[in-house]
Amino acid sequence: DTASETAEALANYLRKFKSVEEVTPAGSLRRGRETVGDLDLLVTGRDPAGIADHFVKFSGVAEILAKGEDKVSVKLANDLQVDVRLLERKSYGAALQYFTGSKEHNVALRDRAKRRGWKLSEYGLFEGDKIIASRSEEEIYAKLSLEWIPPELRENLGEIEAAEKGQLPRLVELGDIKGDLQMHTTASDGKTSVEEMAQAAKQLGYKYILITDHSKAVTIANGLDEKRAVENIRRIKAARKNLKGIEIWAGTEVDILGDGKLDYSDELLRQFDIVLASVHSRMTMPAEEMTARLLKALENPYVRILGHPTGRHILKRDSFQFDLEKVFAAARKAGVILELNGNPERLDLNDRLVKLARDKGMKIIISTDAHHPDHLRFMRYGVMTARRGWMAKKDVLNTLPPKKLLASLRPLPR
Repeated sequence: DTASETAEALANYLRKFKSVEEVTPAGSLRRGRETVGDLDLLVTGRDPAGIADHFVKFSGVAEILAKGEDKVSVKLANDLQVDVRLLERKSYGAALQYFTGSKEHNVALRDRAKRRGWKLSEYGLFEGDKIIASRSEEEIYAKLSLEWIPPELRENLGEIEAAEKGQLPRLVELGDIKGDLQMHTTASDGKTSVEEMAQAAKQLGYKYILITDHSKAVTIANGLDEKRAVENIRRIKAARKNLKGIEIWAGTEVDILGDGKLDYSDELLRQFDIVLASVHSRMTMPAEEMTARLLKALENPYVRILGHPTGRHILKRDSFQFDLEKVFAAARKAGVILELNGNPERLDLNDRLVKLARDKGMKIIISTDAHHPDHLRFMRYGVMTARRGWMAKKDVLNTLPPKKLLASLRPLPR
């Protein structure tokens, strides 16, 4: 989140300088990697020296590491290193392709060029001394007989072969998302009311939201006992009546207890529109026990979504151990949808597991786990991770309008 916000602030600052023409973040940020080391910004403009002088005056610059004719490196107060590359317009596409990476993708592209007697570098695609493509990425990929490859896929994991055959998926986009299916309010550990969350979602153009306050086992998050849960359902239904233009569904993030049972009775679970089940405790249990725990939870006929399925917290906590194949197969058989939690500290499922789910023909939902209206913007990180996992619009259920989404979920017991 820090890297994205910093890149946006820097890009906006650079664009204010009159001779700047284009500013594009590259590197791992452009590829949507979950962690970013350094920031790479590519800049074109008529006065490179003036642009460099303007850049180092950015308020967040703590130290100037290097300042040359075509590259400026600084360390920011937030400890991020930023490399700004000052480019000629004619080689912009080649530089963007090269500095986006990944290294493995670039090596494979260079080998492809070499087999044709060409040379590919950050300056362009060359036949001898003659540039045959350089102005745009599309031009370079086309010369190499490839579809343009979205940055998120550039990891040399089959994308070049798919691009050669014209078989790249049309990846899901942020604008495809119609609603958010995990968020919390002041009823549990959220910071605002149902109405405030709904208004914020409506401003984003969403057609529906699912309120999923915690169940009673999560005491640290002010989880709801049965009585408070019923009151919360009433509160959500009242908000639904009062606010037009967006569907507000009553849900719960019900805890999966240590033995795989759920934190609420079936009698209460049937009163929710959609039940999302998650693990929040005993995350270090042996893989065999965790697998049995998850499988038992999936058997409950009211569970329709499995929340943050691996429990990881980026840079803080590893995923818990379980048999992925068994749990994915059981979820698919039961019709339980896997969540891609877009909170930048989670991104759970990760890109590799999203791809595994896709390869198994499974659908996902992308949600934000928002605890404040500002968190709804985390959707972009979830979408980016879905794109890295090769997910198309059709693979993500919350790209559907409300009625179609509900019809696509596991049917409830009669």
